[in-house]
Amino acid sequence: MCSWNASEAHIVYASDDRFAEILGVSLVSLYENSGDMSSITVYVLDSGITQENKAKIEEVCKSYDRPTPVWIKGLDISEVLSMKVTVDRGSLSQYARLFVAGSLPRELGRVLYLDCDIIIKKSIGGLWNIDLQGKTIGAAKDAFSRSYRANIGLQPNDIMFNSGVMLIDLDRWREQNVEERLLDFISRKKGKIQQGDQGALNAVLTHDICCIDPRFNSVTIYHDFSYREMMIYRKPAEGFYSEEQVEAAANDPSIIHFTTSFLSKRPWIRGCQHRYVNEWLKYKELSPWKSTALWEDDRPRWKQKITGIYRALPNALSVRIAGIAQAYGRPFINRIKH
Repeated sequence: MCSWNASEAHIVYASDDRFAEILGVSLVSLYENSGDMSSITVYVLDSGITQENKAKIEEVCKSYDRPTPVWIKGLDISEVLSMKVTVDRGSLSQYARLFVAGSLPRELGRVLYLDCDIIIKKSIGGLWNIDLQGKTIGAAKDAFSRSYRANIGLQPNDIMFNSGVMLIDLDRWREQNVEERLLDFISRKKGKIQQGDQGALNAVLTHDICCIDPRFNSVTIYHDFSYREMMIYRKPAEGFYSEEQVEAAANDPSIIHFTTSFLSKRPWIRGCQHRYVNEWLKYKELSPWKSTALWEDDRPRWKQKITGIYRALPNALSVRIAGIAQAYGRPFINRIKH
């Protein structure tokens, strides 16, 4: 049975050098809003972070009188499996979290994994102390259609979750041989998986998840669309969160997750209009990267044009057209590719 200290959180991130600044800003928000936690130990699965950026991240920790991170070399999934593993989303460094149980100290019974593109708005203790009810992980449901489920071998109403926030029972992870099952799934798919590592995690853990309140993972789609529009656009399975739950997650989030969206730039990109962009910028100003320039939007021009076309059409029509592309088109293309 997983045991943990209620006021001593253990947090793990995975990052390459490109996202080191984004990780640093996330840490600032964590420390700013979790002063009630007597101890916060951070582990970073490092996929090539430079010494300069490591020093800045350690500077953040020291400025809040918190221990500097435990740096752990992130394993390369392609090297582990001796095959080319494709990146369907994010970067290959995210696959390092699949090895979380073997990478962290054996005595740890529980850990909270966070993506770098997250800011913590309320104390992390509210999430850290959730009862997982005997499940391996706690995570928030993600709004994907049944076609996405089919592509990774799931039934129409199996749970799909967002893996950017995962509370993990490490003891059970080991007992259930989750790492071995993940590697076997990736091998059987020849390294080509819809949504990459998140797809593999969903395929293996769909029946072993405690669903957490969406306030702990307030994703961008909650801000880009109304609830009704989101249901048309994403067409999630039965049992998705209610309108009241999603609105609460949007209006009063504990954790804001700046996930990618064709309608929104992310807050470190020039011109972002996300509802909580100023929250992210506030923590950037408190970080060693306060003077660094915002990133330019490097999306292909055709993707930028799609956003313009969407906004130019009547909203009801745009949502339905985008919904067909999202719920059916993307998974169909993924099925052909993979």
